Amino acid sequence: MSLAQARDREQRVARENLKPVGQSTHFVTGTWASLKDVWGSRELTSLLVRRELKARYKDSSLGIVWSLVRPLAQLLIYYFAIGQILGVARSIPSFAIFVFVGLTTWGLFVEIVQGGTTSITNNSGLIKKIYLPREIFPLASVGGALFNFGVQLIILILATIVAGQIPLDFNLLYAPLSLAVLISFATGLGILLAGLNVYLRDVQHLVEVAIMVLFWASPIVYSFSFVHDKLQGNWLEQLYLANPITVAVLGMQRAFWVAGTTESTSQNWPDDLAIRLWIALGISIVILWIGQRIFSRIQGNFAQEL
Repeated sequence: MSLAQARDREQRVARENLKPVGQSTHFVTGTWASLKDVWGSRELTSLLVRRELKARYKDSSLGIVWSLVRPLAQLLIYYFAIGQILGVARSIPSFAIFVFVGLTTWGLFVEIVQGGTTSITNNSGLIKKIYLPREIFPLASVGGALFNFGVQLIILILATIVAGQIPLDFNLLYAPLSLAVLISFATGLGILLAGLNVYLRDVQHLVEVAIMVLFWASPIVYSFSFVHDKLQGNWLEQLYLANPITVAVLGMQRAFWVAGTTESTSQNWPDDLAIRLWIALGISIVILWIGQRIFSRIQGNFAQEL
């Protein structure tokens, strides 16, 4: 190619209306484009979920049973160490079911956040080879977490049947609202942290520390009555209830912990728990949106950083 031809080609390319590859990074209008891309890749997301589940239980003789081993082991530890030795079970009726509800709910949050945080770095080989919506990787972690949660939820329901405490009243309506809060909040954090972890690998280690703190900042192995008796509704209690994880756990306990909702028990509940859940859902959706938009802004250099 001669110099004149090269210059002519350069001028023609400069006059072309070129479109950028990938999603729009605009904070508002880019949201719809991202949703369309993710929806268009839903079959690939489903394949990633199945791949993750197969890889998790590959060459395992027990298979899916391992999704129950950890929460059941935690249940036994907390039941005997905190419930029996420290005597917490004396003030909390059906302590085993109470703890299992909290651990099941908490496990869903942890799996979504931790799985989402490392989802991009764990799939670096695929990301460097082809372009596809990066959000599908943290979303695949959500799918895997929901599968494991579903298995644990079945065990929880069976446990309530065996204990003769079947949740059949209107309190059961707290469950879908609580799960919506937890899933949207955890997914927002998972997507945001997935992007940040590409540029700063210390993020995944900071997440592990934060999860330990959040565990004890949520009513999982102690009841809300303990917090209320100590704080008496002051600003610290309001700050405690501002945590979406706290109200989500309380909502799940209200739905499945039948012994704690009867009039004969002395358990305290926030009077406005339903309102707090709706507010938490709104906040969680905003966090999900912001997390996705930040992720979209910083994903351009993922392949180079990986």
